[in-house]
Amino acid sequence: MKILLIFLFTLSSFGTFAQQAQLGLLKYNGGGDWYANLETSLPNLINFCNKNISTQISTKQGIVEAGSEELFNYPFIHLTGHGNIIFNDSEIDNLRKYLLGGGFLHIDDNYGLDKFIRPQMKRVFPELEFVEIPYNHPIYHQSYDFKNGLPKIHEHDNGFPKGYGLVHEGRLICFYSFECDLGDGWEDQSIHNDPQEKRLQALQMGANLVEYVFKGVGLE
Repeated sequence: MKILLIFLFTLSSFGTFAQQAQLGLLKYNGGGDWYANLETSLPNLINFCNKNISTQISTKQGIVEAGSEELFNYPFIHLTGHGNIIFNDSEIDNLRKYLLGGGFLHIDDNYGLDKFIRPQMKRVFPELEFVEIPYNHPIYHQSYDFKNGLPKIHEHDNGFPKGYGLVHEGRLICFYSFECDLGDGWEDQSIHNDPQEKRLQALQMGANLVEYVFKGVGLE
């Protein structure tokens, strides 16, 4: 855990060490499609961040399993999908250590994930509950200002987009975007034919997430 904390500290000013950073996509078991946005989603977000908010993130996304020691090499992990997800006991333990040690998990409901991910995260943190993140939270006000919280990218159940979080000792360790679908908005325009305005909103909000983590804010 100390290694991860030191690594995150070197990223706090977007300095020379930032070029060593890599964003990770979480691979999980249970039958759900962890690979739903595999080809262009995170790569497009990375390119957007490097171009617009002065990061120097590796342009190659990492793919990492929840129980792997490699998890601790990534300051930012993205999880998405539509279906079932199951963490075994060792994965639960590893995820907990990763998040308590300074790591950050972004969960993005690609529609249908909610009923599966909530029980699994409850196993990771039995003592915590997802809370709705208020609109004045710093995560919505980095380089890009989202005064009304998450942008609405895809319809899903036509509900209002909501950002939930797990907060441990004042630090936001997990951000869960629901009824929003940021990851689809990060993909190439040809995949979903989203309006450019929606894609830009998704990329800007994603950049806020990355900036929030790399600055080492981490406080509610």
